[in-house]
Amino acid sequence: MTILYNSSLQKDTFFLTGFQGLEALHGWISIPFCSIYLTVIVGNLIILHMIRTDVTLHEPMYYFLAMLALTDLGLCLSTMPTVLGIFWFDAREIGIPACFTQLFFIHTLSLVESSVLLSMSIDRYVAICNPLHYSTVLTPARIVKMGLSSMLRSALLILPLPLLLKRFQYCRSHVLAHAYCLHLEIMKLACSSIIVNHVYGLFVVACTVGVDSLLIFLSYALILRTVLSIASRQERLRALNTCASHICAVLLFYIPMIGLSLVHRFGEHLPHMVHLLMSYVYLLVPPLMNPIVYSMKTKQIRQRIAKKLEFIKSLRCFQHG
Repeated sequence: MTILYNSSLQKDTFFLTGFQGLEALHGWISIPFCSIYLTVIVGNLIILHMIRTDVTLHEPMYYFLAMLALTDLGLCLSTMPTVLGIFWFDAREIGIPACFTQLFFIHTLSLVESSVLLSMSIDRYVAICNPLHYSTVLTPARIVKMGLSSMLRSALLILPLPLLLKRFQYCRSHVLAHAYCLHLEIMKLACSSIIVNHVYGLFVVACTVGVDSLLIFLSYALILRTVLSIASRQERLRALNTCASHICAVLLFYIPMIGLSLVHRFGEHLPHMVHLLMSYVYLLVPPLMNPIVYSMKTKQIRQRIAKKLEFIKSLRCFQHG
């Protein structure tokens, strides 16, 4: 599809891109995306409902899981309107204020997810290495403070990004390579020097995702040392099994992020489709897989879901009977 530009339109608008060259198939491509978004929303809402309604799940581990589910829901809803808007209605135009707002929420929630994963690793460290003080260290008030500090840190660090972008004039093409707005992509369209944006962006990544990943690694090194000191093999496996879901969530978050960074940094020769697919994997796979992993790997949640399904099944049999 050819877009005709004029100066006034370019001033106020960016143009998003779906799967370039496959516009005729956007209707069919939207089917798996709709399925993914629906699964993300339903899966995370089920996790939140289970934790809210079941008193036995009112523990620090599950409060952090609720934070992760809320973050995943927010990340999903941040990209869904523009992604499905392109596939269904070819709605490619997005105003600059709306674009910067979307950018803010996508990047903020990505950092919040990194912070929540760190909080969950602290929870596992205290539960395994200092179990007698678990309930006194991770009190509800402290958990709330940890959640609020994660949101505040992320929001305050990301807030300068749209403000820095706002000062630029965009004299190049206003066509973005994705179906949503990202800082790295928008700043490349600016006419003037973007060195401040580059340096600040690296600073934000280093002091959030970089620090979080190091602390998560350190917490698991300490957990492993404690677990290896346990005499019983069965107790060692039981302790490690409580960490399995969190380890999967960490890998689901960091592996796509590292892959996307490597593709952006060293993959200029790769087809644009690879860049596009990696960005969707980074934004959609963690919110999609986290509720599935926790439902399968966490015994308490698996049992609650099984009980709910049995109750629904018995209710239907009673109605038909």
